Amino acid sequence: MGEVITITSGKGGVGKSTLSANLAVGLAEKGKKVVAVDFDIGLRNLDMILGLENRIVYDVIDVMEGRCNLSQALINDKRSKNLYFLPASQTSDKNILDKEKVEKLIKSLKEEFDFIVLDSPAGIESGFEHSIFLADRAIIVTTPDVSAVRDADRVIGIIDAKSQKAKDGQEVLKHIIINRIKPEMVNSGSMLSIDDVLSILALPLIGVIPDDEGIITSTNEGEPIYYNEKSAAGEAYRRITKRVLGEEVSFMDIKPEKKGFFKRLFG
Repeated sequence: MGEVITITSGKGGVGKSTLSANLAVGLAEKGKKVVAVDFDIGLRNLDMILGLENRIVYDVIDVMEGRCNLSQALINDKRSKNLYFLPASQTSDKNILDKEKVEKLIKSLKEEFDFIVLDSPAGIESGFEHSIFLADRAIIVTTPDVSAVRDADRVIGIIDAKSQKAKDGQEVLKHIIINRIKPEMVNSGSMLSIDDVLSILALPLIGVIPDDEGIITSTNEGEPIYYNEKSAAGEAYRRITKRVLGEEVSFMDIKPEKKGFFKRLFG
């Protein structure tokens, strides 16, 4: 049976879909059979990051409503034959998701794929709850600012309360990714440091991604930055992929981190 990895955040615009795309690509490049599922109903953009927007015929709602079968809706990636994509509906309302139908879909995907990477919608509404319900692992993405970290902390509490594993007395494996770190802002004390974020969220770190303008270019071109050997963010995603697969990999040296926001306030 495959593993469900839900990529989530409390706040929109923190890089959740970019992580979903690049992690899915990375796992596929490591020989795993992977499906990336966009659960952001009505606001999909995972298709653009993967460069597959023109190949969409059916979507995840079509599958759950029986208008097509799963194999009709799955789109094979252009570069990696191990990677498949299941798009969100662009026209349906996010409240259309039904828990029983979602569960049936996820169980079908677990039988066919090694990893199911779910791109959760931001926030804590129904789409989010459906995406975390059957998660085996949750990766919470945050940027190093107070509002994003606060919202991430709330999301962690909901995962611990409303996932199927929580209902069964178990715990979803959870990790933190800190995105868009700017060393010079951390250094000046105007941005939370890595230690600041981890002290608030109290979960293990699985990745730190430096701010990289190449992300915008890669998204516009539909070419995941994982493939860019010269990109610092691409290297960060490659290391994250290895850690997800259980390898011990050092973190990139993207500091200095002399004085974080809390240290500046409280000494």
